[in-house]
This record gives sequence, structure tokens and C-alpha cells, in this order.
Amino acid sequence: MKHTIIIAEAGVNHNGSIELAKQLVDKAVEAGVDYIKFQTFKTEKLVSKSARMASYQKANTGMEGNSQFTMLKRLELTPAQHEELIAYCKEKGIKFFSTAFDLDSVEYLHSLNLNLWKIPSGEITNYPYLRKIAGYHEPVILSTGMCELSDIEAAVKVIMEFGVKKEQITILHCNTEYPTPYQDVNLKAMDAIREKFGVEVGYSDHTKGIEVPIAAVAMGATVIEKHFTLDRDMEGPDHKASLEPDELKAMVSAIRNIEQAAGDGVKKVTDSERGNICVARKSIVAACAIRKGEVFTEENLTVKRPGTGISPMRWAEVLGQISTRDYSEEELIEL
Repeated sequence: MKHTIIIAEAGVNHNGSIELAKQLVDKAVEAGVDYIKFQTFKTEKLVSKSARMASYQKANTGMEGNSQFTMLKRLELTPAQHEELIAYCKEKGIKFFSTAFDLDSVEYLHSLNLNLWKIPSGEITNYPYLRKIAGYHEPVILSTGMCELSDIEAAVKVIMEFGVKKEQITILHCNTEYPTPYQDVNLKAMDAIREKFGVEVGYSDHTKGIEVPIAAVAMGATVIEKHFTLDRDMEGPDHKASLEPDELKAMVSAIRNIEQAAGDGVKKVTDSERGNICVARKSIVAACAIRKGEVFTEENLTVKRPGTGISPMRWAEVLGQISTRDYSEEELIEL
């Protein structure tokens, strides 16, 4: 049975508070995910002071003005907070993970020896960023929101050129809208990505609810990433498109069930259903009383449960044979 890697994306849903961040860790542990992921950035390196917020950011933050810089500055985690969170995750038995959004932050995360990189959709066209991460020769998870296949191809080319092997790459299908409309999800794009690049494929989800990531696992996703929050009514850019703790737990449980249900692809009788064959299938029985020496015909034979006698698939073989004894109505026919 495969094990889907589930990344609970805390992102910036801590609102800049280390205490809220720790509460998110607790809820991720309770849900049973594999990783909790945060975001690492220096606002001055990430956005210009004139950069405007996206529509969903304005709607969700309740902030006056339209400055990404002002919004993000409130959401930074300091190196000391990172180290405190890493220690807390270790104590709680969950893997810490983070996405860097600028070159300085890439260097900082490298110093923490996380040995795994998540490249967000917004950085997939950032050549210096891709080159720097690839230079560490460590596994990469690449999100592909706002991409055509050609954009992914260009990024993969850079990553591999600077030292990451194909078997170290996992590509996540993604749509960068918060929340993503269901009609724009296009889960079948995972198949196109898998066929084009020959790598492991997963899904980073921004839809409401848990149905879509569960479906993605059924379609072969090996990694699932999903935003979660303590409360969707909190102010902040990503809370509205995030799961609350009980929903995250339900998603994880459903994914683990789907992993078992996927099976090995071989169509066969299972142990759990084997005992029901004789109950659900049918046998050839006497449609009426039949005396010894009579010929079995379409009129004096029929098919009924249980399936403990001659299979109806032998119907043509039985017709025309001579009864060797008397049969009462509904009695199983013997040859």
C-alpha cells in the first residue's frame, strides 16, 4: 500500500504569532499529517513597496490600503521563531518544513538541514531562485499554479541542469486562486504532467472542502498539500481558503482509507467477499418436480440462489441430459 505524503500548509496562518504557530503544530499532529509547512521570507527581499495585494488578499485581510509589503511584514517569522518551531515540532513528533520566497531565505533554510525543498508556484519562473535551490542537489517538490506545460518544462530543465536528479523531483498540479473554483481544478492535468516528465506527481489544493484532494489521491497523487487554519474567520490572506482542524483530520482519515482502497490493480476475488459467492450467485435448480429418466429442458429447469450447485454458465451443457433421479421443485440439479 502506498503512503501519500500529506503536507499541512500552515503558511502564514499564524498571523506572526509564535503561540498561534505552535497551536497549528498541535492540530497538525492531531490530524496525523506527515509535515507541517510554514513560509520563510524577508519582506524587503520578496516584494517592492509598491506591490499591490491580490483581490483575495484584500478581501481576507480587512487591512486598509493595498500594500503587499505592509501585509507580509506582519507575517514574517524570525530565525529565533523558526528554531523554536523546529524544536517544538521535534518534541511533538512531526516534521517541520518551510518554503523560502527569496534567496536569503533559501540560504537560511539550507543552514537548517531540512534536506527537502518546496518551490511555490510564484517562483517557478525565478531562474536565480531555481538555480540556487538546485545547487544543493536535494529533493524538490515543485508547485505549478498559473503554468502551462512549457513553464514546467523550463523550470525542470533548470533544476536538473544544476544538479537535481529526475527521481528527486515531485511535481504538484495546482491552481493559484484562493479558493479555487471547482471547474478550474482540472485534476486530469496530473496525468499530463506524469506522462510528460516521468516523475512523481501530487496536488496542492486551494479549493473549499476536502473532496478534491481525496479525489487526487484516488487518481495517483503521491503528495497532497493543503492549507489549514485554526479558524477561517481569522483575519489574514489565506484563512478563508484553509481547512479548520476537524476538516484537516477528516481529510487525512479519508486519504488513508483511499490508499487502502486503491489496491494493487489486479482484479481478483478477495478474502472478504469469498464467503459470499455461494450466497449471491445462483445454481441450476428444478423449476418443477422432475422424475428420473426425464430430459432436462428450458421448461423444467431454472436458476436460483444459492450458488452451491451447478453454475448457470453450464446451462447449455445440462440441457438435453437425462435426469438420473427424481427432483422436487427448487432442488439443486446434479450431474
